Amino acid sequence: MIAPNSAIDIDNLKIAIIGLGYVGLPLAVEFAKKYNVIGYDINADRVSELKKGYDRTNEITENDLSGVLKENGTGNGLLCENRSEFIEDCDIYIVTVPTPVDKNNRPDLTPMLKASKAVGKVLKKGNIVIYESTVYPGVTEDECAPILAAESGLTLNVDFFLGYSPERINPGDKEHTVSKILKITSGSTPETAELVDQLYNSIIVAGTHKAPSIRVAEAAKVIENAQRDINIAFINELAKIFNKLDIDTSDVLAAAGTKWNFLNFKPGLVGGHCIGVDPYYLAQKAQEIGYHPEIILAGRRLNDGMGLYVAQEIVKLLIKKDISVRGAKVLLMGITFKENCPDVRNTKVIDIITTLREYDIEVSIYDPLADADEVRHEYGLECFSSVEPNGNFDAVVLAVAHDEFKSLDLNAYCNTNHVIYDVKGILPKHLVDGKL
Repeated sequence: MIAPNSAIDIDNLKIAIIGLGYVGLPLAVEFAKKYNVIGYDINADRVSELKKGYDRTNEITENDLSGVLKENGTGNGLLCENRSEFIEDCDIYIVTVPTPVDKNNRPDLTPMLKASKAVGKVLKKGNIVIYESTVYPGVTEDECAPILAAESGLTLNVDFFLGYSPERINPGDKEHTVSKILKITSGSTPETAELVDQLYNSIIVAGTHKAPSIRVAEAAKVIENAQRDINIAFINELAKIFNKLDIDTSDVLAAAGTKWNFLNFKPGLVGGHCIGVDPYYLAQKAQEIGYHPEIILAGRRLNDGMGLYVAQEIVKLLIKKDISVRGAKVLLMGITFKENCPDVRNTKVIDIITTLREYDIEVSIYDPLADADEVRHEYGLECFSSVEPNGNFDAVVLAVAHDEFKSLDLNAYCNTNHVIYDVKGILPKHLVDGKL
């Protein structure tokens, strides 16, 4: 490949996608329709499943995946591998690994730095490394670039180049797929930025927005989810207030929503690997430069406390119905972090379960989309996934609005005297005893 300051034929690039999760796989499939793509993931089981056309995240159908898969590294299409030798001769490296937080909500860049080290070992002159992971401004150039340089022995913006194009994947959303979401692009030099923009423009039908710098692109991404987090926190606070006033929050929002510029947000649990995490990245950087963010962290604190709040409301309802709290049997409908998605990472349903158990309440979980083994591994909990739970429950909590739950008769799971609590506000009012 020729360096980005020269003429490049982008139609003949070989692209490596590093990380084949919720972000990497859809991107790899889209690029594979037009380019020679190597999908690299260190999880051998994940790669084995993908080679068979199975995506456990449900982001890509078997037909769509099988339609681009190939058996060797030549020609257009997608080759999935967990061995690094398969990415040694690529031109573009796109890193799509997770950026989580640790138990103290501090950014954990470990996956990103390990991916940078792996790419650095195979980096050649003229290569471009593009990052899609959500980070605070400066990570790509200040944290990742030095690792790439050290591992490869190459010099940034002389021998290799950087790009940043933040992911905007919405897990479980079959309408706003990767090619239909406008993409922010950027590069470490003007020429690189133009090439990165052209590359994404070749597959993104919604178009691109070329940011003036990598730092601007990083900042733009991290504030997208911080903004949503703050808006949801405001609505969650309203729900707490209106519940005390015995006013239905959904009625209030419906009335307020008749104004053309009222923002349409709903109360709920805010988890997952984006909205529940990204604000901490921005807050961390702000604190490093001597500014204590107030609104961002206040929104996080409020949203992080919603699982506790829901559990306490359920306990109050049990008491009002003269149901013994200690030993009560409660069924949680859903444990994934959002509806119609199997992802259980950073789900705030866990906070409801933890608090209920502190009251010596017996909690059962039913989620047909969640992987029972993954729930057991991540949280040490048993989850009914393939078989509906049997038993007479004292309370049923609709925690996740999976489509499959909307037609169920929740009363059928309950004792005569029981509580039904609707976290998502999707059930008819006359069927529930409490909701957010």
